[in-house]
Amino acid sequence: MIRIVTKKRLALLEADTHAAFERAREATDAAKAASGRHIKELFAVTDRAERAEATTDEVGTLLAGALDELSAAQEDLLLKDIELRRLREDLTEALVPARQVFVLVHYGTPVMVYRSVQDAYADTATHGAPADATWGPARKFWADAEWLLSAFTYDAAARGFRGSLTPLAEPVGGAA
Repeated sequence: MIRIVTKKRLALLEADTHAAFERAREATDAAKAASGRHIKELFAVTDRAERAEATTDEVGTLLAGALDELSAAQEDLLLKDIELRRLREDLTEALVPARQVFVLVHYGTPVMVYRSVQDAYADTATHGAPADATWGPARKFWADAEWLLSAFTYDAAARGFRGSLTPLAEPVGGAA
């Protein structure tokens, strides 16, 4: 088949070709512009992500430091709570009258008062009593004893302490 192309037809085809090239150029320019915008946006998003990552690292470091400080503060608070409880127990113990006190006596003169017999044993040598002394119940009157450790027991009814003096049994009628 043979087709005859006229000048008019050829001019129309050429105009269509130029219009197609122009549309292609416009589409290419629009694609380049969109690509440029997308690349700028990608750079901006990447920059924000890097800043966010740096901020996250910084916040992580600050948080780790704060957690360390919190841990140290909690430990310090726990130690202070333990010390406070111990001091409260000591205060309560000091305010409640002792069930028994021990008095160190030298020839009838009281030298020291102790809350426990262990405290008395530990401290008597500092007042001149023999360090190897054996302490037992008082068997003679205070004025007759060089060193005497006498126990006093709290009597709630009397609201005071009663001394304990256990004298030696004396022979009755000369018999032992």
